[in-house]
Amino acid sequence: MLLRAICFYLAALWLAAALAAYAQQVEPQARPGIESELVFEGGASTGNLHLFAYAADRRIDPIGFEYDRHWWGGVIGARVDYVTELLPVVLLNGPAKYDMYSRPLTTARRTQYGAGISPAGVRLLWRRDKSFKPYLFGKGGIIYFADRALSPRASHLNFSAQFGGGLEERLSRRIDIRLGVGDFHFSNGDIVARNPGIDFMTFSAALGYRFGP
Repeated sequence: MLLRAICFYLAALWLAAALAAYAQQVEPQARPGIESELVFEGGASTGNLHLFAYAADRRIDPIGFEYDRHWWGGVIGARVDYVTELLPVVLLNGPAKYDMYSRPLTTARRTQYGAGISPAGVRLLWRRDKSFKPYLFGKGGIIYFADRALSPRASHLNFSAQFGGGLEERLSRRIDIRLGVGDFHFSNGDIVARNPGIDFMTFSAALGYRFGP
């Protein structure tokens, strides 16, 4: 099932990229100056926070793609971008066995595989005409794991939320590099018996290609 999910998400990404490329060809006549960016990103966690959940002793490594598109004007001096994200690979490392409350029952560890998508997101970008550009972001979506995540009585499907910030540097007219830090949260929203939830402190690096002017 996980393989089918990954294939579906990759197909969706290809379709989104094709539609974005087509839009870049036809939209300048109606809306000149629209800028967008396709980003390849990878991240790793360095510890667990306790903001909205209580599970701990896990690490997460999300790998995927993000598409940003200038949405409208700006706020507090920042440009506002719409953000959508596809994560065909989400690696969750934690105790090999744990009880229903997410407490480890062994020192052995294992990695669970998952995939996710965040269709709703926003980014605030400052100093957009400069080489170094700070930004803040927020994203929301879902993650599906091959095994039940965090508790034997939890669920395969979880809701995700990410927020944080970073710095973007222009390498060339079209290529940018990003370094970011943030909180990566997921939980099942009490759709099953147990909902430990978890928050990760994450660091990320990304390489983006800009479309438009």
